[in-house]
Amino acid sequence: MTNQKESPGSPPPRGEQSPGDRQDGQAEPPDELETLSRQLAEAETSLAGMRETLLRERADLENQRKRMQRDLEQSLKFANEKLLRELLPVYDGLESGLAVQTADVASMREGLGLTLKALLKIAESNGLQQIDPAGQPLDPELHHAVSIVDASGQPPGTVVAVMQKGYVLNGRLLRPALVSVARE
Repeated sequence: MTNQKESPGSPPPRGEQSPGDRQDGQAEPPDELETLSRQLAEAETSLAGMRETLLRERADLENQRKRMQRDLEQSLKFANEKLLRELLPVYDGLESGLAVQTADVASMREGLGLTLKALLKIAESNGLQQIDPAGQPLDPELHHAVSIVDASGQPPGTVVAVMQKGYVLNGRLLRPALVSVARE
């Protein structure tokens, strides 16, 4: 290597580049390099902020999912609470009726009738409807014919007797009515 003195305006020796030089041989202005460095630092800061926001959002979503799961479990666990609370007086009425030692048949029937009315009222307030199709035409969607009988004075296919009432819960068949139908 030769020891040459460089003049202030002369280019650096071959193979060496000064920090402001570009690949094409032209020097970048120092303030453009500072601008690019500042923009890079801002982009890195912005990226770090976005990563932090993303992690927080993920944690929030996970917490919300856990909270919703816990709420669902609680609602399923206590879904019948209102109904059961309404049934407690019926339960109490049956217990007190059974506790009476000296009662005649008429008062027992009256007590049972009142208890049944209270029970039906609670059931209806919770969406349960009773199916009592006596005298109506057979509806295979709501009735289950268990026998066909001769019934004078009844049109064919009419429900003559109800062995067991059916029930519909909020428009959905819970149990069909078991019926006898007039022969055709």
